[in-house]
Amino acid sequence: MFIQTEETPNPAALKFLPGRSVLSEGVHDFATREAAAHSPLARLLFEIDGVAGVFLATEFLTVTKAGDKSWQTLKPMVLGAIMDHFTSGAAVMDEGASTESDEMGSDVSEEIVSQIRELIDTRVRPAVAQDGGDIIYKGFKKGTVYLHLRGSCAGCPSSTATLKMGIENMLKHYVPEVLQVEAVM
Repeated sequence: MFIQTEETPNPAALKFLPGRSVLSEGVHDFATREAAAHSPLARLLFEIDGVAGVFLATEFLTVTKAGDKSWQTLKPMVLGAIMDHFTSGAAVMDEGASTESDEMGSDVSEEIVSQIRELIDTRVRPAVAQDGGDIIYKGFKKGTVYLHLRGSCAGCPSSTATLKMGIENMLKHYVPEVLQVEAVM
């Protein structure tokens, strides 16, 4: 098994491409060992001292390291754990594990929300996924679009610039009701 790695804009996160499907659909983001209770793969990765987060997507996974650890030390251990997991044939997620609820609501028409979601899904998410992350629509109220950054995007030094100069400007251009974009947890 050959696992490719890619750097992300976030120096604390590294993207791993195992050359096979990680999840059949959706994404899962684990910020703590406890949150990883329903993922044998994430639990295995959290056993490595220095792993601070695990993000699973359909074709890749992103691992975030603790600030005091180096990728030179962690990368071989993470690669070994990923290889061990996939060669064992174990499931990535336990049966019955569900995805998180993303919505906080909206105070505008469903047509506007649909436009915002379509722009995020077709223009933003694919670009963010290339960098090992994900961005999820959470809601739209009083002109503000609320988005949740996950994977390598969470805590990335350039995420504020991406939100304000990239995503916010694009959404304002196509959806005049959008006044600003905010990141939420």
